[in-house]
Amino acid sequence: MANPSLKNKAPKDSCCASDDQNEHEYEHSDDDGHDYAGGSISITQMFLPATISLFLLLIAIMIDNYFPQSWFTGWIRIIWYGVAYLPVGFPVLKEAGESIGKGEIFSEFLLMSIATVGAFAIGEYPEGVAVMLFYSVGEVFQTLAVKRAKTNIKSLLDQRPDEVTIVQNNQAKIIKAVSANIGDIIQLKAGEKLGLDGELLSDTASFNTAALTGESKPDTKTKGETVLAGMINLNTVSQVKITTAYKDSKLSKILELVQNATAQKAPTELFIRKFAKIYTPIVVFLATATCLLPYFFIGDYIFSQWLYRALIFLVISCPCALVISIPLGYFGGIGAASKHGILFKGSNFLDIIANIQNVVMDKTGTMTEGIFKVQEVVIKSDINKDEILQMVNALESQSTHPVATAIHDFVGNVDNSIELKNVEEIAGQGLKAEINGKELLVGNFKLMDTNSIAYDVDPTSIVYTLIAIAYDKKFVGYLTIADSIKEDAQETINQLKALGVKTTMLSGDKSNVVKFVADKLGITNAFGDLLPEDKVNKVKTIKANHETVCFIGDGVNDAPVVALSDVGIAMGGLGSDATIETADVVIQDDKPSKIPMAINIGKQTKKIVWQNIVLAFTVKAIVLILGAGGLANMWEAIFADVGVALLAILNAVRIQNMKF
Repeated sequence: MANPSLKNKAPKDSCCASDDQNEHEYEHSDDDGHDYAGGSISITQMFLPATISLFLLLIAIMIDNYFPQSWFTGWIRIIWYGVAYLPVGFPVLKEAGESIGKGEIFSEFLLMSIATVGAFAIGEYPEGVAVMLFYSVGEVFQTLAVKRAKTNIKSLLDQRPDEVTIVQNNQAKIIKAVSANIGDIIQLKAGEKLGLDGELLSDTASFNTAALTGESKPDTKTKGETVLAGMINLNTVSQVKITTAYKDSKLSKILELVQNATAQKAPTELFIRKFAKIYTPIVVFLATATCLLPYFFIGDYIFSQWLYRALIFLVISCPCALVISIPLGYFGGIGAASKHGILFKGSNFLDIIANIQNVVMDKTGTMTEGIFKVQEVVIKSDINKDEILQMVNALESQSTHPVATAIHDFVGNVDNSIELKNVEEIAGQGLKAEINGKELLVGNFKLMDTNSIAYDVDPTSIVYTLIAIAYDKKFVGYLTIADSIKEDAQETINQLKALGVKTTMLSGDKSNVVKFVADKLGITNAFGDLLPEDKVNKVKTIKANHETVCFIGDGVNDAPVVALSDVGIAMGGLGSDATIETADVVIQDDKPSKIPMAINIGKQTKKIVWQNIVLAFTVKAIVLILGAGGLANMWEAIFADVGVALLAILNAVRIQNMKF
C-alpha cells in the first residue's frame, strides 16, 4: 500500500509497480527527500486527513441512524459524504490517474478508486468513505512500520559523527568528517565517536564497539592498532591518524551492504511480486464478470445489487497485505540480524539459511581464537617453578615467534635482573643461553635430542605444541601451547545439534589437533591437513547427497569453498574488506554462537512470511466466497483488505523485537 497524500515523503508501493520501482521499495535513504513521520511531516499531519474524514463520517452515520435531521437528505447528504471522502479519497484518485498515465493501469489505486466511486454511484456513501478511510489509516501504519525498520538499522549502523576535531599545528580545528583527509590527526575526547577509520597514536584507549559488533563490552586498543569509524572513546583524550577515506570506511561498507541487502530478493518475495502483476488485472476482470454475467443467468437480476457485490470483490481482492508485508518481513529479518552484528547480503540468504542441513567450519579463527596461549605447565617437583618460568620468559623475550608471545603473555613482565649470556637461536629447534653459568634450553624435543638431554615424556601422545625446557643439562619440564577454543564454541555446537544441523570441521592444521578440538566440542566429522582444494572436495561430497551446506571461514583463504557452499559466512568482518566482499553473511564480532542465531533469525523470518501469506489468502478467500454469495457487505470487505494488511504488517515488524 502507499499513501498518496504523503507523496515524496514515503515510499510508493503500488501492487503492480514495475520491478525497478519495487526494487527500491524499502531502500530510500533518509537523505533523498523522503522523510518518515519525524522530519518535514509529523505523525499528527500524517493522520490529519483520516481524522477529518472520520469526524465527518461519524457525524453523518449518527444523523442517518440515531439522530435523524430533516435537512440531512438529498444533495446535502451527498455533499457531506463527498466532503468526508475527499481528504482520503482525492490523493488515491489522483495517484490512480498518474499510474494510468505511466502505463501502470492495474494498480491498487485503481481498485480502491473503482470500489469507492462505485459505492457512491449506488448510494452506499458510508461504505465508500469507510473503505477509503481505513485504507488511508492502513497506509499511515505501513509508512510508520517501514520508518521504524529503517530507523532501527540506520541508528544501529550509521554511527559516524558529521564533524571531527583535527589537530593541525598543535591547534584543534572542527571540520566536516567527509572533508578529512588520509594522514590527518583526529583528537577524540572521552565519549566521542570516531568519524573515520585510523591508527591509534595514543598509548592505549578503550572503545565501545557496539555500532560495529553489536557488543557493548569495552575493547582496549594499544598504540599502532586499527580503530574504526563508529567506535566510542570511553576514557581519556586520544589521537587517531586517519588511514581510510570517509566513503571507504568499514562502517560505510557495512551500512551500504545492509541498505542494499533488499536488492537480492528471496524466492517467496519474487514470486509474490510476479503474482501481483498477474493477479490484479485478473481481479478487475473477475469483478466485472461478477457484475455483468449474472444478467444472462438470473431472472430477477438487479444491477445495483451485483455491482455492490463486484465492488466488495474488488476491495477484498487487493493484494496489499502480501505485497507489503512480505518485503517488510524480510527487511525486518535483515534488521534483526544487523542488530546482533550479523550482516545478510540479501533476503534470499535468510531463506536459504533457514533450511540449512550442514554447517561446515574452519578451525582457526572460527571455533578457536586464532591466538596461541599457554595451556599447561608441567615442571618437575624438585624445581622452583616460578624461577624457571622467569628464566624461560627472559630467554623468549629475545624472539618474536608467536610461541614467545604466548609465553610472555602467560608469565608476565620480564625480570630484567636475569642476565643472559651467549644467546643463540637454533633454526627449527629453539633457543639456548647461559644463566648463572648454567645452560638453559627452550624449544622442541629435537633441541633436547640434539643436546643429548634425556626426558621421560612421549611427545607424540600430546596434542598441543610442546615447549621443552632443560637447565644445567637436565630436563626440567615442558609447556603446552595451543590456540584456545572460543568460550561460546561449545554452546554453538550444542545449539546446532538442537536445530538438527550436522557439523563438520575442515582445517589445514594437524589432523590430531583438529580431531582433538572436534572431539572436545562434539563436532560430528573432522578433517585436518587439508589444502583449499581438499576443502572444496569435502564440501562437494556433502552436496552430492543433495544436502544444503553453510560454510564458515575467514572468507579470503577459503574463497573457493565459500563460493561453492549454499551460504558462505565470514568470521571477522572487522578485520578484512575482502571478507565482506566474499561472504554471503558476515559475523562482525567473531562469535561462533552467532551461527545458530543467524539460522534462527532465518527460520523466524520465513515463519512470519508464511504466516502472512496463509492469513491473507485464507481471510480473503472466505470473504470472497461470502461476498459473491451476497453474505458479506463492504464492512467485511474492509476488514479482509485493510484489516488483514494491518495484521500482516504488525506481524512482520514483530521480528525486530524478538530475542534470539
